[in-house]
Amino acid sequence: MACKVIVVGAIEGHFPAVFDKLAKLHAKNAFSLAIIVGDLFKDPANSSSEDDEIISSLLNGEITVPLPVYFTLGQHALPSRVIQKLQSSEYEVCQNLYFLGKRSTTKTEGLRIVALGGRLDTAITAGTSKEKYLPFHTEEDAKALKGANSADILITTHWPTLIRSGSNVELSVATPQTEQCVADLCSTLKPRYHFSVSDEAFYEREAFFHLTEDGRPDPMSITRFLSLASFGNSSKQKWLYAFTIDPNAIATATITPGTTASPFNVRKRQRQADDSQPFSRFSNGSDHYRPTKNARTRRSQPTPQQCFFCLSNPNLATHLITSIATDTYLTISKGPLPTATTFPQLGFPAHVLIMPLTHAPTLSSVSEQEVRSATYKEMQRYRRALHSMLIDKSSSSLGAITWEISRADGVHFHWQFLPAPAELIQKGLVEAAFKVQAENEKYPTFKAKAIGDGTAEKGDYFRVWIWCPEKGEAIGADAANGEHTSEDEISETRGRETSLVLPLPAGMRFDLQFARRAMAKFLGLEVRTHWKDCPQTEKEEQQDAETFKAAFKKFDFSLEE
Repeated sequence: MACKVIVVGAIEGHFPAVFDKLAKLHAKNAFSLAIIVGDLFKDPANSSSEDDEIISSLLNGEITVPLPVYFTLGQHALPSRVIQKLQSSEYEVCQNLYFLGKRSTTKTEGLRIVALGGRLDTAITAGTSKEKYLPFHTEEDAKALKGANSADILITTHWPTLIRSGSNVELSVATPQTEQCVADLCSTLKPRYHFSVSDEAFYEREAFFHLTEDGRPDPMSITRFLSLASFGNSSKQKWLYAFTIDPNAIATATITPGTTASPFNVRKRQRQADDSQPFSRFSNGSDHYRPTKNARTRRSQPTPQQCFFCLSNPNLATHLITSIATDTYLTISKGPLPTATTFPQLGFPAHVLIMPLTHAPTLSSVSEQEVRSATYKEMQRYRRALHSMLIDKSSSSLGAITWEISRADGVHFHWQFLPAPAELIQKGLVEAAFKVQAENEKYPTFKAKAIGDGTAEKGDYFRVWIWCPEKGEAIGADAANGEHTSEDEISETRGRETSLVLPLPAGMRFDLQFARRAMAKFLGLEVRTHWKDCPQTEKEEQQDAETFKAAFKKFDFSLEE
């Protein structure tokens, strides 16, 4: 059963005002419980006689607590009279007000709540803290909580280290104090929600996914981190947050666009790769590729956390991602070849990358046959869905080309998709453009052949599919969701398609911008040959992504699974 929860920032002893506010909200929303992050009580060192009177009223039941409220330690110690009450009544301060403890795992309303109160005490180098009510914990306290294995809600006073890495959400104040042991705890428990406190600011980070043991994104483990401002803060920042959570709900098997990789995957980030590095986000590597016997030993291959095509990279431009399925995802290209006006039928560039989730230089290098097969099938399904979108949006006036560069010394294999006028494809002009470009570069001759997933090919190769719809072709139910099983079937039921393969012999100098260069000449867009020459602001990129998603929505099978 779903629970309605309301979370409150630090109260600092303002019980009457806060509990009155909660009573009004509870009457309208019927919350299951409330949680207070930060300090419930004012610092005893700065309390007045009036504060003492308010505490007396609370302890004597003269202040109504309208629903079950849970709290832990913040920055201050608890008042001595409150400690005395807790020592005699365990965890209940008064009716409906419960102390979670400094280090605890609590199950209530079906929810598992893990709390680590107080701040790190660096003076204690070993063991757990012995004082229950002082606002200090040790690294061993945090490690002990890992035994909870999981959590629906994690509460900490300080932020986890690196929590803002890979995030585009701005913070109006300096980043509050962080702790590595809190980051490690969050990474281990993978809570659905992690709450903390920041006195003068409200902060809600993009949701982030954790990784499975084999390094793959885990769509079943998504965490949302939020930090609440204190009650009565001068900046008038949000100090209340309400949400609904079902402890028995089964997580979806897809990752929502906008979700980032966990910021905790790598503690020490290497400096983000610049455009000259071989694994830069959209360059496919340096502009030319010449394989040699010692290429792999000379160049350090990036890890998934460094690869600009991997979802586990905290620096991934997630605002470009438009769809995420089981084994693959779609992202619009950074620095697209077309502009929003190149194809008026569309109104957006439609330069798309079909990306596998698996980090591998080629499909054939993926060791598990099941993963290899599923990845190829889903990439083809995305390609067919993109074809269907073009038929729908352009009334069959646009075809498409899709190309790949398969090389053993690559970084993260993928396909690039680009529309092209169907009439010119039917006349064979796109095919001629690629062949002429190959001749000009003195490359081997293209061969027209279907090679399936390419795993049977010996050596490296470049492949391009050139597709166009039949004139006046309509979209059937199966086509709308990309349901076909083979390249031959695509040709027979979804228009005409040619597959051209260019072998890349060892020692050959190959231009990694070859396909883009050929299409730039073909479309009269030579000034946009290189992606670096087509800069866009992040706002423009977001607009292109949203426009594409709207056009692709009814063909996006990931939304239905």
